[in-house]
Amino acid sequence: MAALLLELPPPPFLNCNHHQFLSKTSLRLHNFPSKTPPPPPPLAFTPPTTSCFLSTVTSSSISKEEKEKEPHSTAVASTNAPDEGSQQDRRKVVQIAWEKLVRWSRSWRSKNNKTDLLERTNKVVVLGGGSFGTAMAAHVAYRKSSLEVQMLLRDPLLCQSINENHCNCKYFPEHKLPDNVIATTDAKAALLDADFCLHAVPVQFSSSFLEGIAEYVDPGLPFISLSKGLELNTLRMMSQIIPQALGNPYQPFVLLSGPSFALELMNKLPTAMVVASKDKKLAHATQQLLASSHLRISTSSIWPMERLDWINCWFYWFIFLKVERMRVLVRVQFVTSDYSRDVTGVEIAGALKNVLAIAAGIVEGMNLGNNSMAALVAQGCSEIRWLATKIWVVSPVLILTISSPLLFLKMGAKPSTITGLSGTGDIMLTCFVNLSRNRTVGVRLGSGEKLDDILSSMNQVAEGVSTAGAVIALAQKYNVKMPVLTAVARIIDNELTPKKAVLELMSLPQVEEV
Repeated sequence: MAALLLELPPPPFLNCNHHQFLSKTSLRLHNFPSKTPPPPPPLAFTPPTTSCFLSTVTSSSISKEEKEKEPHSTAVASTNAPDEGSQQDRRKVVQIAWEKLVRWSRSWRSKNNKTDLLERTNKVVVLGGGSFGTAMAAHVAYRKSSLEVQMLLRDPLLCQSINENHCNCKYFPEHKLPDNVIATTDAKAALLDADFCLHAVPVQFSSSFLEGIAEYVDPGLPFISLSKGLELNTLRMMSQIIPQALGNPYQPFVLLSGPSFALELMNKLPTAMVVASKDKKLAHATQQLLASSHLRISTSSIWPMERLDWINCWFYWFIFLKVERMRVLVRVQFVTSDYSRDVTGVEIAGALKNVLAIAAGIVEGMNLGNNSMAALVAQGCSEIRWLATKIWVVSPVLILTISSPLLFLKMGAKPSTITGLSGTGDIMLTCFVNLSRNRTVGVRLGSGEKLDDILSSMNQVAEGVSTAGAVIALAQKYNVKMPVLTAVARIIDNELTPKKAVLELMSLPQVEEV
């Protein structure tokens, strides 16, 4: 004998996903085994309307239309009430969560609302008059109307345009710069009494530029680097170029990076970036200087080791090993400050993402589709992680020969940095958005244009072009295989066509993902 059982959804306090059941609730026919006692006859039991059990009726007592309408109406009636209540409950939960977030934000802001640094800052100098340097100069100038912001340029015509028209006619002809932005070609006057220096000169020209102004730079002037890339011949990063070019290994240094287009900064669109420095106080000072209502500045993540007293010390672990009956002394050096404030990770990610953006542009220019774009960017992210976190041994120390100590050379980047704003965030922006200069170079290469023609038609520097060769040299130094980025370097050197590169990459061995 058959009975109709109305399966109602579980109440909200029993199942947090009960709304999924509401949309699927229906009346089902359950066939009971023959040994199961039959339900009471219709006249013996009349359930109330709120009961889950319906009385058994014969098919002849219900018309065809009633059979079609009644179950549907019953199911709707049984599900509407809990659905409305559950939606109200969910809205209340979301509202409470948001209120907690707002309260936390207000509490944190009241405790950490430090404006002393901005009030004490009277002058900021910006080196370079490119698009990003101009955007950051305008951003800092808007932070405080009485703040003097000087841009040190080489082009006297551009200086005249900025000072007379308050406009960088070369990069932002439609944007007016604040009145407190002043351009000059006099390095001594620009750097005199400056509180902060924003370095926005392209990487390949930074060393010669800084050497020319080194005599006017105060040894305690903090440098905030906005440049991304590797020096082609020396493989140096900006954290190495700036102090070496200035002749001061202790020059205060901060690195600013993250997904940011200059045009959107000029339009005051919401942007998030990250600062990294070995000096924690300097990183927070930079955060206070630059953070605004439309620009979030995070500091590079800090490891718990920093809380220990021996954070800024060198640690030497001497390990004796027996290698072919000879004792080998291994000295492992740990510089915890490099790990706690990941300058290297931010720099490497910012440099390599430009090369990956060229590869993404090539895929777009060749119309290879979304599948290949996703696969290529994912592979490129893995290659960046392999290089940035690689540890390698250079040479052993034999006690008998007393040669140089064994060093564990490493890029020193943390995986969390590679997946953060300066890594994945910047990669997504540069690889998928048309405003990217490096991606534009790749699109035009994939469309069949020659590199020389592309570069001659651009009025901005695509750092990925010069960085590609340096990246591969760095990968060889650390014995890391980077198929995608190596292919980009070969295309740039005109040793490989984009089509041939795709065929070679797709024919690589099928290996395990790491």
